[in-house]
Amino acid sequence: MDRYDIVFIGHFGTGTIVPFEGSPFVEHANPVFYGAMAASCLGKRIAVVTRIPEDEAYLLDPLKAANIHLFVQPGEITRYRIVFPTANVDQRRAFVIKSGANFAMSDIPPLEPCLIHLCCMGGGEFQLDLLRTLKARGFRLSVDMQGFVHRGDEKTGAVLLGDVPEKKEILAMADFVKLDAVEGKILTGAVMPEEQADILEEWGSPETIISSSERVLARSNKKTAYAKFIPRRILGRMGRGDTLMGAYLARRLDHPVEESLRFAAALTSIKMESVGPFQGSLDDVLERMERLNSRKGE
Repeated sequence: MDRYDIVFIGHFGTGTIVPFEGSPFVEHANPVFYGAMAASCLGKRIAVVTRIPEDEAYLLDPLKAANIHLFVQPGEITRYRIVFPTANVDQRRAFVIKSGANFAMSDIPPLEPCLIHLCCMGGGEFQLDLLRTLKARGFRLSVDMQGFVHRGDEKTGAVLLGDVPEKKEILAMADFVKLDAVEGKILTGAVMPEEQADILEEWGSPETIISSSERVLARSNKKTAYAKFIPRRILGRMGRGDTLMGAYLARRLDHPVEESLRFAAALTSIKMESVGPFQGSLDDVLERMERLNSRKGE
């Protein structure tokens, strides 16, 4: 069986982005792509399980160039539309144009138990079955709650947010839980990320990552760590949370929570300075971290 440090499982997708100002453009933006690319800079053994049509296989080229191992089946990718109605890049409306098929255990190749990050787009009930099976087989699990909270309306395609009845079961199975502050409010009813993290920990989440527009927090063992996003400019808002989590998980394999969070925030800040996934180096991230540390001492 193949052995990896982290395996990312999720739908590949392309989105038509409609900015507040400017012309619409197409971006290959999806959680599995952004997360795996961010994780790859640390030299870990990273793999991706996804689907893509044969005539769009070229979309996988950046992953191949980053030495990410691919387990790909032919199939439809998810297609969506993101509209930014104001200049605030954290205000957006999403519409699902076409959904990819759900993942099942039969789609997963033979793997030695490792850390799996499940970052599917929709299909929460199928993800839950997959989580149960993976947990029973000894895998460590990281879960993006977006795939459970966000649901496309069957008639309009508009992505609506809703509570997840099975949330406590999901938290109990996961080793890492990723969400943003909006999703945290839907799940917990609390407004502040700190309160959300406390509640999720009480419900069984061992390590929670909650992102917001300016910073990210990590909650583990009743302790909370923070790190700020400090991009020089913001051109690539899409994929912020997915990039953050990919970087965090890879760093967290051999570093403590606070250092891993600072690393992930620095890498994500660099990513936001351009459209597309993070394609910098480990040295770029470490240099950014050192610069931020020097700024603290001024």
